[in-house]
Amino acid sequence: MYIILIVFLTKRHNSKELNSVIWFKSPQRIVCVLFLNSIESLIQLQNVVELFDEFPKCFIVGADNVGSKQMQHIRTSLRGLAVVLMGKNTMMRKAIRGHLENNPQLEKLLPHIKGNVGFVFTKGDLAEVRDKLLESKVRAPARPGAIAPLPVIIPAQNTGLGPEKTSFFQALSIPTKISKGTIEIINDVPILKPGDKVGASEATLLNMLNISPFSYGLLVSQVYDSGSIFSPEILDIKPEDLRAKFQQGVANLAAVCLSVGYPTIASAPHSIANGFKNLLAIAATTDVEFKEATTIKEYIKDPSKFAAAAASSAPAGGAAGAAEKKEEAKKVESEEEEEDDDMGFGLFD
Repeated sequence: MYIILIVFLTKRHNSKELNSVIWFKSPQRIVCVLFLNSIESLIQLQNVVELFDEFPKCFIVGADNVGSKQMQHIRTSLRGLAVVLMGKNTMMRKAIRGHLENNPQLEKLLPHIKGNVGFVFTKGDLAEVRDKLLESKVRAPARPGAIAPLPVIIPAQNTGLGPEKTSFFQALSIPTKISKGTIEIINDVPILKPGDKVGASEATLLNMLNISPFSYGLLVSQVYDSGSIFSPEILDIKPEDLRAKFQQGVANLAAVCLSVGYPTIASAPHSIANGFKNLLAIAATTDVEFKEATTIKEYIKDPSKFAAAAASSAPAGGAAGAAEKKEEAKKVESEEEEEDDDMGFGLFD
C-alpha cells in the first residue's frame, strides 16, 4: 500500500532546508511526502510524466537568447508534429527521478539537463522535426557580452557614414578611406572569432552598419529515442553512407584474410578468382585443356585474332576523328584562298 502526502510550502518555509522527496517505511505501508511550492508545480510535474509516457522520442534543446515571441512561433510551427516543454531543471529532474521505476532508461537524460534547456517531444521523424527547429532560427544583432557562435567578418563596403566616424574605425584597427564624403572600408575585416565575447565597440559598429551576424533558435544538443541517447549528427547519416561504410569494412576484412591466408565469406570470391587465374596460367603454358582456357589458348596460338578484335572494337571513334581532321583541313585551305584573293586588289580600286 502506498500513501503519498503532498505538502505545499509557504513563504515561511525554506525549501532548501527540506528534502524534495522523503520516504517513510513501516511494516504496514510506505509513505511518501512530496514538498511542492504551489499547485502549478504539481500540474507541471504531472505534465512532464505524461509526456514521457506518451512520446518515445525527444530532443534536448538549448534555448539561449530565444525570446517569448520566437518561442511562440516555434510552438506554432511544430503544432501537430511535436510538443515543446520548457521548465525549471529541478522540476524536470524531479519528474524523471520519480518516473524511473516505470522507465529506467530515462536516467540517461539526467546528466544533460543543465543550463537553459528544454524538451521537444515527437512521435514523427526525428530528422524532419530537427529541420523544423533549424528553420525557426531568426537573425539577431550582436549584443555586448554575448559569445560569438561563429566568425564575424565585416566586408569591404561604403558605410555611408560621415568622416566624423573615422576615429571609431581607427580604434578597431579597420582600414578605411574617404570616398565621396563617406567612409569606405578598404578590405574585409574579421572582428570576432567563435567563442569571443562581443565587446561594446564591436556591437556598436555592427549595429551602425546594420549587420545582424548571429541567428538564434532552439539548438539540439542530444537526441533520445526509445532508451538510447545520441548526438544529433547521427541524424545526418543516410542509408547510402551506411552501405558505403559496410562495403569498405568488407573490403578491409577481405584484404586482411587474403594476406594472412584465413578464408572467410568476404575473401572467398577473391580466393576463387585468384585460383582461376592460376589455372589459366598453368593451362597457357602446358597441354592441360578445359573449357574456360580455350579462348586464351587460341589467342596464344594466333595473336592476330586478338589484334583484329581490338581494332574492331573502336571503328566508329577512329572514323569520326578522321572526318573531323578533314573538315579542319578544308576550313584552313578556304581561309588561305580568301586571303590570297584579298591581296589582288589595289588601294584605290
